[in-house]
Amino acid sequence: MAEHSPKRLLSHVIAEWACALKYEDLSPAAIEAAKLFWFDSVGCALGGSQQDDARILLKHYRAMGGNGNATAFVSGFKTNPVDAAFLNGHMIRAMDYNDIYWKADPCHPSDLIAAPLGLCESEGLSGKDLILSTVIAYEIEMRLCEIGRPGVREYGWHHATLSAFAAPVAAGRVLNLTPEQMVSAIGISASRTFCPGAVTAGKLTNMKNTVDPWAGRMGTESALLARDGFSGPEHIIDGKEGLFAVFKHVQYKGQPATFDGKALVADLPHSSKSHYRILDCGMKSFPIEALSHAPLTAMMKTVKEHKIQANDVKEIKVEVIARAADILGDPHKYRPDSKETADHSLPYCMAAGLVDGMVTPLQFKEERVLDKALIPIMDKVKVVANEEFEALFPKFQPSRVTIITNDGKSHSTRVDVPKGDPRDPMTEDEIAIKFTALGGDVIGKDQCKELQKFIMSLETADKLDGLFELTAAR
Repeated sequence: MAEHSPKRLLSHVIAEWACALKYEDLSPAAIEAAKLFWFDSVGCALGGSQQDDARILLKHYRAMGGNGNATAFVSGFKTNPVDAAFLNGHMIRAMDYNDIYWKADPCHPSDLIAAPLGLCESEGLSGKDLILSTVIAYEIEMRLCEIGRPGVREYGWHHATLSAFAAPVAAGRVLNLTPEQMVSAIGISASRTFCPGAVTAGKLTNMKNTVDPWAGRMGTESALLARDGFSGPEHIIDGKEGLFAVFKHVQYKGQPATFDGKALVADLPHSSKSHYRILDCGMKSFPIEALSHAPLTAMMKTVKEHKIQANDVKEIKVEVIARAADILGDPHKYRPDSKETADHSLPYCMAAGLVDGMVTPLQFKEERVLDKALIPIMDKVKVVANEEFEALFPKFQPSRVTIITNDGKSHSTRVDVPKGDPRDPMTEDEIAIKFTALGGDVIGKDQCKELQKFIMSLETADKLDGLFELTAAR
């Protein structure tokens, strides 16, 4: 009798796919999407560079000593590719304004793309190398967010846990690792980055926007270590005491947590005719938590259509899925005392949008967040879970906003797909408006236009020095 061949571990399947994929295998749509996500991400980084937490990190790494062939955005600080990946990844994420994908778990794949960027720069590689590794980062990160039954978020873990499995694949492809080295890179990175959900629960701190870029940092360092022969566990995903086994111990509504391992690697794209996951990722048209976008879109449409003024409003009823009500409408969110809590507070976002007629980074400046004038309006916002909407998520993000005015009239708008969703995507022109709003004061509007040109022709760049020159503050 023939012996059964041992099951191939998933890290081997992923590694072999990533190592074999070439730029020529990407579809034109995937290449264009990668450039648009870089355009959006660099804009987010320019705005993110002005945040207090980004300044603290830059000061810390300067004090630790900088010397190397990788560059931090805006400051031009020169350091090693590991620290650069972290600083740049954090700037992309610092305002929580970057991309979003939400299936069983949420993720922001652009949190990870500074990892291959730092290595592309330090290794003297091209725009095509960066595009390829970016598409790989999105593919694996997004697949990891689809396969939980339910997602890791439901049992109190943060998606940075999953990002630690994707970042080393993108970083490792830049370094041209062998499949065996790539397997080790995944094992090294994921061994160190299991992250509890406390960072996004209750009162929020600077760690909210830091844990996922930290996974990007781990991916960079792990890929470099693996290239030098350092080994990591190949069974970290589906072997003994790996990701799947550890979560099987958790009960969720009386059932053990599970993962669909086959779906993780089913139909991995391999040619210019394949469908790449990057095309399914969304962008944020507001600088707020993802589940707030549909209700805010709905409210702004209602206010505009009926010319409603803040002092006309008696009540704003917001119907959303249960997890949105739980995350965005808990009692703490009615009295935000920081930007981090305000951008995860639906009452705050609705009140600011109603009064100011817009929700941009300006609405999250400290003096606005602490403005007592918004409190009475926040208290008019009633966030309730709608069971009917639950069945439609995550394919849709249904939200109904009903504004009752003081004269007793009621105006209701339902939105299933927020602006920026791949079904209602942001165009290059719309991203440019967001980009200039974020970067205009940092690098100047003319430089914003130059950066747009560079990023949108990234495939023609032999080296990436020009990107860093154009992101340098005036």
